[in-house]
Amino acid sequence: MATNVLGWTKSRQRYLVAAGLAAVLVFVMPLMAREQDQHAPKPTGAEPVPEPAIPAILAAFDKYEVVAMPEGHGLKDLDDFILTLIRTPAFTNKVNDIEVECGNSLYQPALDRYIAGEDVSFKEVQKVWRNTSQDMCGTSIFFEAFFPIVRAINQRVPQDKRIRVWAGDPPIDWDEVKSIKDTRKLARRDATAASVLEKEVFSKHRKALMLFGMYHLMHGVADDAVSIIETDHPRVVFVISDLGIFGSNFQTLSSSPFASWPIPSLARTRNTWLGAMDLGQFLPKQIFFQGCDFRLDFPKEYQKPVAELVDAFLYLGPPDLRLQEQWPIDLAFDDEYRKELARRDLLTGVIEGTNWSHGFEQDAAAGAENPFIPPFKPPDLKSMTKRCLEGKNPLSAMP
Repeated sequence: MATNVLGWTKSRQRYLVAAGLAAVLVFVMPLMAREQDQHAPKPTGAEPVPEPAIPAILAAFDKYEVVAMPEGHGLKDLDDFILTLIRTPAFTNKVNDIEVECGNSLYQPALDRYIAGEDVSFKEVQKVWRNTSQDMCGTSIFFEAFFPIVRAINQRVPQDKRIRVWAGDPPIDWDEVKSIKDTRKLARRDATAASVLEKEVFSKHRKALMLFGMYHLMHGVADDAVSIIETDHPRVVFVISDLGIFGSNFQTLSSSPFASWPIPSLARTRNTWLGAMDLGQFLPKQIFFQGCDFRLDFPKEYQKPVAELVDAFLYLGPPDLRLQEQWPIDLAFDDEYRKELARRDLLTGVIEGTNWSHGFEQDAAAGAENPFIPPFKPPDLKSMTKRCLEGKNPLSAMP
């Protein structure tokens, strides 16, 4: 049976193995990158029509129960857009709930009290996003701002317009996790996210914004959260993706097909040339291996026109000028938390673990010098095979 690995860059964006059907923890974070197949011919279809993004998203709630879109995952432009969206005065007239990937449901009671404006310290509520299954949640400056902003919004709107925030990650007490066996429940992350929406949104006829990584949000993919939801509630979710790596090879701003689009824009995929493209134009392909034989590909269920997977694309500006998140300043002073992250990495099988001291300082310095998303080069499969054969272990070959 082949195994697949999802790859990213920087120390906070890791590799983790998902081996066959084993119950293991998977970190999924598509990050902007330069794609291997950007020179494929443009498919046929109508020209996509850009709409002002925030009004279009708010209007989608008139038809759909849930609007699902990726949250930051290291992308500052996406962070800023979401924070603007939820602070738009009309938002609380359309939306009742927000479900987040970066929320440990073990701490839902504390999150409820904090979001309601009760006396809960920031240090206490930090556990919600710092103690999830995903390192990137605990090291994201987006969530350091997101939860206090929702709390502040709720203090400025009537009681019946207040937003509930639901933690969508499985409950886990990291103090009790001593081995990888203790993390098995985390393999059911998508099922947990879907069950929260079923209980708190669909059964109560409410409307929700869903903020998760894109691999949890596509239509027609057997085990992702949106597809689980739509098994019982067909087409109730409007799925938005950012354009990811598409267009990162355009030599000038004027050569982009989006040069005349307003920023930010939302464009529907159905019956357009953009929607006729395959997923590999927008997300980096995954690494599959069998023994020391490596290849780049997508599972078959992703191998379809992207319009069958997502409903619209969010355009936030030229890809090569997009900005990366900076590290939260308090992380630099929290040695104990960084040590805990390193412990979790080793427990959950992150390849070669993570250096959260020297490696963190290097990344923080590099991010300060260069605010842009770093380009990504496809892995050298031949070199990986060579390293694998030398090390007798496929995991030792990962870049």
